[in-house]
Amino acid sequence: MNYEPTQIFFIVFSGIILMLLMSGFIIVMVLLHRQQQLRNRQKMENLKAEYDKTMLKVEKEIQDQTLSFIGQELHDNLGQILSLAKLTLNSPDEENYSEGKRLINHAIKEVRSLSKRLNLDWVKEVKLEDFIRGELQKIEKSGLCKTQFETSAQSLALDQDKKLVLIRVIQECLNNIIKHADPSMVYISLDQKDDRLSVTVKDDGNGFDVEDSSKGMGLHNLKSRIETIGGKLTVSSIIGIGTEIKLLLPFE
Repeated sequence: MNYEPTQIFFIVFSGIILMLLMSGFIIVMVLLHRQQQLRNRQKMENLKAEYDKTMLKVEKEIQDQTLSFIGQELHDNLGQILSLAKLTLNSPDEENYSEGKRLINHAIKEVRSLSKRLNLDWVKEVKLEDFIRGELQKIEKSGLCKTQFETSAQSLALDQDKKLVLIRVIQECLNNIIKHADPSMVYISLDQKDDRLSVTVKDDGNGFDVEDSSKGMGLHNLKSRIETIGGKLTVSSIIGIGTEIKLLLPFE
């Protein structure tokens, strides 16, 4: 088949145009892919920066709270034990001497216990269940209200960072209850199912309007912290009935 020169020119020209279009399409796709990679990389860097910022803030808050607790224990507990030991040892009675010795040994144990809390190593050692029980016992001892704790979790294996954030979020939930809820009962449950941990903090106090922007910042901060460790926080509250906060955290 013989082609006219104009036909040959048209075929060659069309082929060149098609090649240019394909080349342009490939270049555009490569550029879009690189831009997406850069955006993903930037997003990951932002997430990591937010995570690091959250961990630093949580660690500082827990350290500050620990120092406050230690100061109070030194004043109210250890100081009282040592004062009793001094009064007891001032008596020449041998029975009092034995009691004074016992009080001093007790004071030494208290000092060792407090020294462990000066850093965050206790977070590695403490079980989440034991920490929650301890926080609820503090509330009961204060006479504020009754408490209840239930768990179906067995041997939770949480890394230190996740446990640290969970501990701080639970503390903050309980602090909000103490400050604002005026409850007669505080209830916490731990539920472990397959690859997910569920923590529920509930009270029968005043409740509040979750849509009220003036009270939303604290909840936003709690949600942000849980999200940095891959979790989710939901809140439901009815004025005059109480509040329920649920924390969902997947296991890796």
